[in-house]
Amino acid sequence: MRCANFIVKKPMVIGHECAGIIEEVGTEVKSLVVGDRVALEPGISCGRCRHCKDGRYNLCPEMKFFGSPPTNGSLANKVVHPAHLCYKLPENVSLEEGAMCEPLSVGVHACRRANINPETNILIIGSGPIGLVTLLAARAFGAPRIVITDVDECRLSIAKMLGASEVVQVSTDVQLVDEEVARIQNAMGCDIDVSFDCVGYDKTMTTALNATRAGGKVCLIGLALSKMTVPLTPAAARETDVIGIFRYRNTYPLCIDFLQTGKIDVKPLITHRFGFSQEEIEQAFETSAGGGNAIKVMFNL
Repeated sequence: MRCANFIVKKPMVIGHECAGIIEEVGTEVKSLVVGDRVALEPGISCGRCRHCKDGRYNLCPEMKFFGSPPTNGSLANKVVHPAHLCYKLPENVSLEEGAMCEPLSVGVHACRRANINPETNILIIGSGPIGLVTLLAARAFGAPRIVITDVDECRLSIAKMLGASEVVQVSTDVQLVDEEVARIQNAMGCDIDVSFDCVGYDKTMTTALNATRAGGKVCLIGLALSKMTVPLTPAAARETDVIGIFRYRNTYPLCIDFLQTGKIDVKPLITHRFGFSQEEIEQAFETSAGGGNAIKVMFNL
């Protein structure tokens, strides 16, 4: 079994979005005590390579990331994790919100990479969980106008509730790209400065490249395909910058601050909750796989 560049060679524990309560600390740990509520950043980098030394530790080739083969994940009653990757939660931030720091970090990192600010009008392609946290992050960064697209009307209604300026329902038909780009640009009503492709298909990336203004930016967040065929030459002629997004770095303190101050509310994204019995685990995965109104399915262990 293969997941992108990761190959599953044996049974493993999955999961990487988590928060919990400290039960034990090592003798050298001074920043945490038993009973602290913490959000866990799930990637352990080597700290020695060029990327780590440059501060871009999310690109570390030796990264051990929860749930990415061969590293076991956090869907367990207990995990052992470095203290510096455990972030204390304020009293008004729940464990569920703490677990949501992980997907929210992807949106925050993308907004930082794209330099989103109060003068940046943005397009988000894909209204799944990552598209929605990117929407929340973009609003927190001050983006004045946000248009979001999806094939699913239910997801778009959620995006509208979360603060999207306009929503545009699109199709999977690649022949309709030009028509849909026109509808997207009309919905924006002004130039699209930055587009976030939160899907990662030929059609979605083509839409992003064609919809974005000359001199704008296109960020590829969704990695659905390992290879894509997209119109890069016209984009290059318009000096459109293509920016890759891979996980995140140094985002948890800001995410927690956004949650503490109320600048971002992730609670509406948690649509289903389950315990950790065998029956409930099966129900949870069936609910998640079924789509519909399920966004984030949370386990409470």
